[in-house]
Amino acid sequence: MPANLTPEYYRAEKWYKGASTDAEKILALEEMLRAIPKHKGTDHMQADLKRRLSKLRALASSSVKKGGKKHVDVFHIPKQGAGQVVLIGMPNSGKSSIVGALSNAHVNITDYPFGTHEPTPGMAMHEDVPIEIVDMPPITAEFSMPGQVGGYRGCDLIGIVIDMSANVSEQMDVCIGYLSSHRLLIDEATDTTDTSGNTLARKAFVICAKSDLAGPGAMNKLREHCDRDFEFVAISTETGAGLEEFTARIFGMLDILRVYAKKPGKEPDMKEPFTMPRGSTVKDMANQIHRELAEKLKTARSWNAPGIHDGQNVQRSHVLTDREIIELHFS
Repeated sequence: MPANLTPEYYRAEKWYKGASTDAEKILALEEMLRAIPKHKGTDHMQADLKRRLSKLRALASSSVKKGGKKHVDVFHIPKQGAGQVVLIGMPNSGKSSIVGALSNAHVNITDYPFGTHEPTPGMAMHEDVPIEIVDMPPITAEFSMPGQVGGYRGCDLIGIVIDMSANVSEQMDVCIGYLSSHRLLIDEATDTTDTSGNTLARKAFVICAKSDLAGPGAMNKLREHCDRDFEFVAISTETGAGLEEFTARIFGMLDILRVYAKKPGKEPDMKEPFTMPRGSTVKDMANQIHRELAEKLKTARSWNAPGIHDGQNVQRSHVLTDREIIELHFS
């Protein structure tokens, strides 16, 4: 009986063949198993996929190499701040300069290619909200660091850095080619998660770096060349142009809000807000503070919220808004 494999299966198979880490191979194999037609003609293929998947999962479950040394994945970057943005770009596109301009991170800014060999995180600020921005080794059409895809798989946003003083079309093609081949972009062929709940794709946007050196019509050319619905933000780390808008746009794309806590009888803490996904409730805020304490939440009062009088009592199901001040009362 013929297998009659679908285009969806072949896309997953191509992803598997191009995978550079065991974790990515596991995701690809799971997708192949999901997409393969289920009939007698594919029984042997299904068994082979399950065998390979079982073997990779067994390897992944062991964190100890020969000699007792733990494997350290340099591309696993623990998230800090309200969100994590990981940059992708070709050599000398300006990634390191962006992180250096917005944070105190010790980045290696050079005039020669491949000055960055491993991820370098830095903490940028949007007003009073910390956002982590990660410099990554550059990619080319022929090369990327083994395991680099893991850094993009675990972030909140992918920033595609394009040097506006160079060939913008080539850079965009290389970056989109890499992200698409590893199923990192949300589109009609890739969901945000697979059937097992593993994260596949991420939101992405375009950072038009070195905008002060852009040639005539470079921005229009880039927009016309890109057939995806990305947001574009133009910046210059040399002049500082666009950097404030850059962090503001990231805050918006993260789709989060900030809430300030107020203890009864005290002034609110306006220095370190809680950051939560948009749509979060008073109960969600209490859970973020302390899960067990949240069960004892009795009432709450709100300030600085649309349609609510300052100090008004609100329910635990009250949906929070950006910059709202909340006073929690526990039994």
